[in-house]
Amino acid sequence: MDFKKYIIGKSKEIGIDVIGFADCNKLNSLKGFLIERRENNKETEFEERDIEKRIDPKKVFPSCKTIITIGVSYNVEFNDKVEYKFKGKISKSSWGEDYHRVIKEKMGKLINEIKKEKDFKYEYFVDTGPLIDRELAKKSGIGWYGKNCSIINNFYGSFIFIGYILTDLDIEPDIEVEEGCNDCNLCIKACPTGALEEPYRLNPKKCISYLTQTKNEIPYELREKMGIKIYGCDTCQLICPINKRAVKSDKNEFIPKITKGYIDIEELFTLSNRQFKEKYGHMAGSWRGRNILRRNSLIALGNMKEKKNIYFLKDLLNDENPMIRKYATWSILNIDINIGSSIIKEAIKVEKNEDVKKEMESLLKYFQNKNC
Repeated sequence: MDFKKYIIGKSKEIGIDVIGFADCNKLNSLKGFLIERRENNKETEFEERDIEKRIDPKKVFPSCKTIITIGVSYNVEFNDKVEYKFKGKISKSSWGEDYHRVIKEKMGKLINEIKKEKDFKYEYFVDTGPLIDRELAKKSGIGWYGKNCSIINNFYGSFIFIGYILTDLDIEPDIEVEEGCNDCNLCIKACPTGALEEPYRLNPKKCISYLTQTKNEIPYELREKMGIKIYGCDTCQLICPINKRAVKSDKNEFIPKITKGYIDIEELFTLSNRQFKEKYGHMAGSWRGRNILRRNSLIALGNMKEKKNIYFLKDLLNDENPMIRKYATWSILNIDINIGSSIIKEAIKVEKNEDVKKEMESLLKYFQNKNC
């Protein structure tokens, strides 16, 4: 029996769109790049701190011989309209069921199918593993690095979730595919924050996808470029010509049946933690919690530039959460400096938290200088 062919066939039956195989040699070419990122403060809090674990599969799984990498497309079609009073966008990566669960389930099924023919040792990860999954996908022949640093498959495009299984199996590795972006720079030109500083070089701390997840303070100038995005960002992928012609996903798990691709901002501020988990707990974007999505919603309201939003935001200057009061201040002033100044000056008089008061004063100066 051709064991590799058997695994590929079973992966298709399970609903895995692409699969590739790689050896477990160190990813030595990335070490200098990772060190440079760290030295230039471009490393995020979500990354594995031990660089050796990021590039050496055997540091993660000592008996590793072959890495099986899979890709599942989430490029589903969905165009239903929503009638929310205030709505914020959710990235396609968080439209339907949490992809961590979906992809892990598919990999679990594949592991069981392999075990029917051969017993083996393994460890498997989706997104949260220490190794650089995109590099493993490239090495496994699943796709090439786009200039936006996403892995692009010529058939399914870049809207693919990646998972990998470290195994002690001996399987012939696949060949890497050639880069296919050629002279196209559309993704670099389209990036709202300039996070794609050059081809194949992303500054994650400027990326909107990162900004919507970090608990750190978001720089004022980057808030203005986030638009109405509440979680994630698809801009560089939507503009990609490969994605425009890519085969659409048939995975119903990723259809946004509940959210329809948007957050109801007004409702978000009425939900308790329990209610939030009940409604949004199924989606990947819920992992950061209710308050981070509320913070992002405040930025979205400010970027809508609708004066009527000020009345909604004004009430949030009394919210019990200091972060909400800070970002509500930014949002009000970003909508209208003249109306906002008088509102914030009054809020400063009654604000008891010195940190919040200091931020309100700082924002007043920032917007006054900006509008001079």
